[in-house]
Amino acid sequence: MKTIAFFNNKGGVGKTSLVYHLAWMYADLGLNVLTADLDPQANLTTMFLDEDRLESLWPNSDGGETVLAPVRPLLEGEGGIGAPHVENIEEIGLLVGDLGLSTFEDELSVQWHRCLAGEKRAFRIIGAFHHVIQQAAESKQADLVLIDVGPNLGAINRSALIAADHVVVPLAPDLFSLKGLQNLGPCLRAWRSGWQERLSKTPEGIEPPVGLMKPAGYVVMQHAVRLDRPVKAYAKWMARIPEVYRQAVLKEASQTGISVHNDPHCLAMLKHYRSLMPMAQEARKPMFYLKPADGAIGAHVQAVQDCYRDFRQLARQIAKSCSIAVD
Repeated sequence: MKTIAFFNNKGGVGKTSLVYHLAWMYADLGLNVLTADLDPQANLTTMFLDEDRLESLWPNSDGGETVLAPVRPLLEGEGGIGAPHVENIEEIGLLVGDLGLSTFEDELSVQWHRCLAGEKRAFRIIGAFHHVIQQAAESKQADLVLIDVGPNLGAINRSALIAADHVVVPLAPDLFSLKGLQNLGPCLRAWRSGWQERLSKTPEGIEPPVGLMKPAGYVVMQHAVRLDRPVKAYAKWMARIPEVYRQAVLKEASQTGISVHNDPHCLAMLKHYRSLMPMAQEARKPMFYLKPADGAIGAHVQAVQDCYRDFRQLARQIAKSCSIAVD
């Protein structure tokens, strides 16, 4: 089983939509997929589930069935990590997001430092997301776990990413994403090295996450297209992505003659399917599964086919980068 986190501290680049569509595409490719919504905004969950189902799953006086529910006994000092609920949406499993995750931030920050002292409870709390994901994946018999996290560099994301084997970075071709990437890269490396230091102090009886967090590449999201080429305003920033990614994320020297079109770290450049997304949200299905009954008629039919091709190609490229076997 592989775990892949999708991470960018710059919001609004289409990260959650990317995770949602890739989950469906990997299921289409025959993999047993689990998605984990570790973003306190729970946007991935709202893409999968309607409000009536959400209300029944989110915490109330009787508790809840979210990704946070199995961790609460540990946080309250009343036990260990409980069995997680996996919500099944056709072939896809979902660890349901919880707005209460944000209250977990301070505790994770404190326990990160206490891991250096080899405290068992600190390791259990920092590794809580990892163990919830592992239990859920075993119950689902998942081949692949896709993790969605929030757009920040906080303690929740740090604990979420040490549960990941690989990290994919969605980017928009603009100044803000490039600046965000310059912050993300050093932070990701610091988390990785910081966790390796803590692993050397693991108490007996604790099975912590390995915390590989290997960079799998980046996806250029939602670039405007005119005559099959990005508009001039985006082309300027797109040209700088390979160099910034190498320097900030991989800590490698820049290379001349590298563009997003021939950069091996660029997994895909996805167009913005503006006309399809509202229909997909209304039908509560991925854009590439839209039918005429959903409103996909005329020119939309070709757009749906193009969308399917693009996401299938991206899914295969990510699988190749992460050594995942697909049909």
